[in-house]
Amino acid sequence: MAKYIGILTAGGDSPGLNAAIRGVGKAAIGLGMEVIGFRDGFRGLVENRYIRLNKENLSGILTVGGTILGTSRDKPHKMPIGDQLVDMTGAIVANYEQHQLDALVILGGGGTQKNAYRLVKQGLNIVTLPKTIDNDVVMTDSTFGFDTALLIATEAIDRLHSTAHSHHRIIVVEIMGHNSGWLALGSGLAGGADVVLIPEIPYDVEIVAEAIRSRSRAGRNFSIVAVAEGSMSCDEVALIRKAEEAVDSANSGKKREKTRQNLAVLREQHIGNTLRLSQELEQRTGLESRLTILGHLQRGGTPSPYDRLLATRLGTAAAHYVSQGVFGVMIAARGEAAVPVPLEEVAGKRKTVPLDHPWIQTARDLGVSLGDTGSK
Repeated sequence: MAKYIGILTAGGDSPGLNAAIRGVGKAAIGLGMEVIGFRDGFRGLVENRYIRLNKENLSGILTVGGTILGTSRDKPHKMPIGDQLVDMTGAIVANYEQHQLDALVILGGGGTQKNAYRLVKQGLNIVTLPKTIDNDVVMTDSTFGFDTALLIATEAIDRLHSTAHSHHRIIVVEIMGHNSGWLALGSGLAGGADVVLIPEIPYDVEIVAEAIRSRSRAGRNFSIVAVAEGSMSCDEVALIRKAEEAVDSANSGKKREKTRQNLAVLREQHIGNTLRLSQELEQRTGLESRLTILGHLQRGGTPSPYDRLLATRLGTAAAHYVSQGVFGVMIAARGEAAVPVPLEEVAGKRKTVPLDHPWIQTARDLGVSLGDTGSK
């Protein structure tokens, strides 16, 4: 009998999703399987909204950004229903069984890998693919979406050079990356930024300002500062760590809730941090400063050839592993190979930039300031 597989995309959109859907779908159909796509992530699976995928509706989507299936950030165990968060895992299991699925292929980032593993523990046959522009999924060389976003962020920095130079300004450019600095560091190096700030290295604003003043004294009256949105100053990190310690040491439920609220406030205050950094650099250096936030531009548009190729080969590999009965895994890129990695080794983990990574050393060798005492 033919195998039936479902596919969905979850979390934020990312270049290469349609290439991956196409890769999974066409390869699965070629292997004699039938494929259905669930709309809008886990919510579509809960609400049983789906479309049958065939060669016709998989045609022409390779170069298209976004996802033809739609996506959402809804979690199976905490799904907004009315004004409440409800565990809808049971509904997912019921619909999986109703469609007599042999497997469910889930495309997503770190949070999605964790949610997928929860479904594995419910007895579902799950295979995942790693997508995110942040490149922070563990156990894979790269995630599809990263290369395209890297290209977009680098092109933005390239374009900002001319206006920074013409007006003798500091241009602070905010790049996506709440918890990892791959995108900011990569595009900062490729685009020739003078300062790169990433979440892995807390920065001292005075060190950043001195790097800019040093350029001015050398006759270079402009600077490009590439900042990952999750970057924090040393002072911010110290406050948050103190608040986290207070939560851990709270000896009563009431006190614990109070300390959690304090921690939430501190984290909320971090929003808009790049604007405050831009303003402070202007005050400390005497140079006019302007902020550019790239935002969702980094996630949109046509995927790069590399992302199309990566998504396609991981997608086709997923279909083959399903046909072989290999489940509970993420299909990871390892060199030119596509390797199944147990989801339990992926779920709940994040790939951040190691402090001894070659990109870090390259930045230091170039004299790029990382905002810390190790910067020249």
